[in-house]
Amino acid sequence: MNNDGGVIMSYFNFNAKPKFVSELDKGFRPAALENKAFLEAVEKSGKSASVKIAVERANGQVSTYNTVIFAEGKTEENLFYIERFVKTILWIHGGWKVIIGGPQYIGDYIKKAYTNGGLREFDANFMSRIYEKEFSVICTNIENVPDSNESTNPIGRHLNGCRIGLDLGGSDRKVSAVIDGKPVYSEEVVWHPKTQTDPDYHYKEIVEALKTAASHMPRVDAVGVSAAGVYVDNRVMVASLFLKVSDELFNKKVKDILINAVNELGNIPLEVANDGDVTALAGSIDLEDTNVLGLAMGTSEAGGYVDGKGNITGWLNELAFVPMDYNISAMVDEWSGDYGCGVKYFSQDAVIKLAPAAGIKLDSNLTPAEKLKVVQELHEKGDAGAAKIFETIGIYLGYTIAYYANFYDIKHTLILGRVTSGKGGNIIIDKATSVLKEEFPELAKKINMQLPDESNRRVGQSIAAASLPKTNG
Repeated sequence: MNNDGGVIMSYFNFNAKPKFVSELDKGFRPAALENKAFLEAVEKSGKSASVKIAVERANGQVSTYNTVIFAEGKTEENLFYIERFVKTILWIHGGWKVIIGGPQYIGDYIKKAYTNGGLREFDANFMSRIYEKEFSVICTNIENVPDSNESTNPIGRHLNGCRIGLDLGGSDRKVSAVIDGKPVYSEEVVWHPKTQTDPDYHYKEIVEALKTAASHMPRVDAVGVSAAGVYVDNRVMVASLFLKVSDELFNKKVKDILINAVNELGNIPLEVANDGDVTALAGSIDLEDTNVLGLAMGTSEAGGYVDGKGNITGWLNELAFVPMDYNISAMVDEWSGDYGCGVKYFSQDAVIKLAPAAGIKLDSNLTPAEKLKVVQELHEKGDAGAAKIFETIGIYLGYTIAYYANFYDIKHTLILGRVTSGKGGNIIIDKATSVLKEEFPELAKKINMQLPDESNRRVGQSIAAASLPKTNG
């Protein structure tokens, strides 16, 4: 075992074998099955120890979970399980503080992992940047760990007037002009924000999109923006769209980039939301229901959630960083340095990753979006390898929805994004549904997985984004 800040070696030897195995990724070890096997083994041992974990985010909101580990022996197993558990709830809920109660060595390990030079240094720095507070891990007795303190907020559904909805993706930007809830114009434009070091490029593209949409309406009453990342008071706190921008330029030109761009149209109400939450909102509006988990598969994996009241939770929902494959040989995310996280399973990266095993050679000079398009075109022509890629992503999705269901109360899962365009989206949903029915029948009865229609699948987020701001009209 390596628990000095390096990678903890995989521990599970509880025969958690998935019934669905893709020949393109035979090493896939679904977190849902692995955790289930671990907890069953703990119960069978008859000697368990309780662990209580809370994550605190803005305004004193707290999300708390209780779990169990082996009371005797199995140290490596316990550490691995808790490390993955803490990372999961941190990226789902967000937080600048982790409070952990249980055996001392568990708390000590997590504390060390989230310090400079530790296993989760990236995570700690990311959270510090979002919440503008120094990240900390507090080890204490279980009775001192606070219970959950949650609040939710209404989101969107404002349809009156002439509105612009802008969806900023990593490969294309989509904009819609919407009048009284009806789109009168929509467009998609390819851009390359993640490779640009000069934020003036981003600003020019954003303003151009806004002005193009504005030209199709008599006036502009409000602007709503959907984008990957974290936004506070319409300011950009962290976003992969500006990955190559220096910290100095980020603080100078990026934090207020959306506010400044909209100001070019006048003094207009603006509301910016994470693209995952807008995905969930789009689904909730379309389905006329609540408890919607939205997943957007594009440049990365975006997640969002509308709760039973039709509100957003204030959670981070950065599912791209949530570990869902416990195979330590799985592809590593270049940004976070961790393996087995959603970004490499529910994005164009997943398609590119699986292509060689499917017998598809992609031109290295193509952009990731262009590589995805090649695979989708092959699929349309009946290529068997391309079909296997989307089947594999469906297998990933089925097991991962079961994992997410431990943290979200889900009635509907809506899948959006360019990876789901064309026939591939239907294959993904069909295979994921089969996994749920076979492996998790109770969840299969409860959760409805679906795609929007093809047009909404591509531009639905920009239309939903248009409903975000309130107006005086």
